[in-house]
Amino acid sequence: MPDTTPAPSTVLPALPPLSAQAERLIELGVHDTAGLSADEIRGFAAETDGEGALLAVHPHRAPASALAPVLRRDGKPGFVVVDMPDVDAFTPCSVELPDTPLYVVTGLDRGDHMANWSPDEALPALTKEDRTPLLLTEGIHWVLQQPDALERNRCFMTIGSRLRKPDGSLDARTPAIWISNGTGRDGRERRNAPKVGWCWWNNRHTWLGFASTTGRRS
Repeated sequence: MPDTTPAPSTVLPALPPLSAQAERLIELGVHDTAGLSADEIRGFAAETDGEGALLAVHPHRAPASALAPVLRRDGKPGFVVVDMPDVDAFTPCSVELPDTPLYVVTGLDRGDHMANWSPDEALPALTKEDRTPLLLTEGIHWVLQQPDALERNRCFMTIGSRLRKPDGSLDARTPAIWISNGTGRDGRERRNAPKVGWCWWNNRHTWLGFASTTGRRS
């Protein structure tokens, strides 16, 4: 098992103001996907105290399958791996979300200090630090607003989203966001594109941290 002593993660550039994040979502058409008007998103951003926070749309309004394609890196659109057709069935697990179409996520951390940990090892460590893991949709929102949050060899898992099977147990797949190498079924044309995929719950990856937050509020 890896050393579980917390160490500082990479400090990333500050997120844009909420007003700029709202305009970004409108530019990408996310408000239409969510069934919201541009004025509703602008109004929420203007009325919310969210310095340094991430503006997020509730996953019921804007699921991962709709958000991933609007990601961009090197001019290439994001995508969901072909063996994850059920991506939108990965819903919040032990994470309380505000019951509103829009909310903010505070105290973001990419979790670089947990690279080469398994999700099973990382989750209790995050809980001990009074943090909760990001949802997949929140991770996508983060990269939409701050592309530098996704770096080659410094990508992240979003283990706040899990798939519960019909028998009540949790699927062993855990979602993550990283950068495609353009190999296998990704296709060479997708090299360097943002990629939504999955890893096993008990596996470790040197290039995947565990993104987390200190809180969410409407």
